[in-house]
Amino acid sequence: MTMIQCISPVNGEVYAERPAMAIDAARAEIARARKAQKAWARRPLEERVQLVLKGVARLNEMAVEVVPEIAWQMGRPVRYGGEFRGFNERSNYVASIAADSLKPYVVEESASFERRIEREPHGIVFVIAPWNYPYMTAINTIAPALMAGNVVVIKHASQTLLVGERMVRAFVEAGMPDDVFINLFLDHDTTSALIAENNFNFINFTGSVAGGRAIERAAAGTFNGLGLELGGKDPGYVMEDANLDAAVDTLMDGAFFNSGQCCCGIERVYVHESLFDAFVEKSVAFVKAYKLGNPLEQDTTLGPMANKRFAATVRAQVSEALAKGAKGLIDPSLFPADDGGAYLAPQILVNVDHSMTVMREESFGPVVGIMKVKSDAEALELMNDSPYGLTASLWTSDPERAARIGREIETGTIFMNRADYLDPALCWTGCKETGKGGSLSVLGFQNLTRPKSYHLKKAL
Repeated sequence: MTMIQCISPVNGEVYAERPAMAIDAARAEIARARKAQKAWARRPLEERVQLVLKGVARLNEMAVEVVPEIAWQMGRPVRYGGEFRGFNERSNYVASIAADSLKPYVVEESASFERRIEREPHGIVFVIAPWNYPYMTAINTIAPALMAGNVVVIKHASQTLLVGERMVRAFVEAGMPDDVFINLFLDHDTTSALIAENNFNFINFTGSVAGGRAIERAAAGTFNGLGLELGGKDPGYVMEDANLDAAVDTLMDGAFFNSGQCCCGIERVYVHESLFDAFVEKSVAFVKAYKLGNPLEQDTTLGPMANKRFAATVRAQVSEALAKGAKGLIDPSLFPADDGGAYLAPQILVNVDHSMTVMREESFGPVVGIMKVKSDAEALELMNDSPYGLTASLWTSDPERAARIGREIETGTIFMNRADYLDPALCWTGCKETGKGGSLSVLGFQNLTRPKSYHLKKAL
């Protein structure tokens, strides 16, 4: 029997393990969910919405267990209290727009005809969730999918092995039928086989580009919808009229919070030459204030990376950059907890350029490169010099300038004077190797349903 294990970054030991489900057992669970879907979809929308919100509330009641569990599984410090703020905000927002998002679009309602387009659930939505924000990223799809009348099957990353199990437990305890939202422990081969067999009607995956390609290959020929949020290398651009202190605080927090393991974390910053020296000086002071250590201790502000192999990737990128002439501004000795494994000191790099991997490929760790630029044109060229496109953060006092530059950036979201935030009222989407599809907002509901047209000619 294959065991799926979570190796804790806190101490390098097995924190949790579960047996990987055999494919026949998985098929049976999926069949059970499919059988329940039609009845679930026939329930009134408001009833489905309220059951989801009750599940969200029940999970909040488990905070005393959830918060240290996250720290043990992927290393986020307990001082930050879990993911409940974003988890609740997203759930509540999609609940507030569900009725309007799913209502029919009426073309004609006359004595002769009724013509309208309705939104119909896909059926079974398969959520393959990531470890970096294991609750928030999952709820982006789970909440609107269930509200829309789909049933949901979740498979969580091995690094956050217990999250899917806990989410389902919370929702079922809150009154959700146990065949409408189910958790499966699956290895990669079984996951791919189940997708290829057309067991699901829509698949949402958040993870690596390689993982997204594997999902696409498995789904080939099934004609099922895919939502893929993959890699990122999100830039910040600080213009000469920016609020310097606000830019430093937000961009450095965006680069280093969660040990840099954020989907839309800031991984590279371009600063106008007039502000460059001051921006770098303030950024160094900001980063030196972090305390790297055990995430279960309240004074820790920077925990370990989720796995030592992720930290090894960041170390390799930094080493390559230094060998090519970059300069590291943070002395690693200031962070004695750096053990050469999962615990990794933060780093700011200057004298960087785009020949360096750290400026073009995803780092997903506590490192950021800062480059000096002379103009918007130069910054724009550098921001677009990436295979990814999730968000870009622009710092200026001029909204028209930000919008003008934003239209030229190949990305899914443009921020002005903000970074590393997911607004549930706006579609969360990307381009290039960041993936395809979109979650949240009214468009998220559209992606989790299909249009069905009614052309009803009344008897004469």
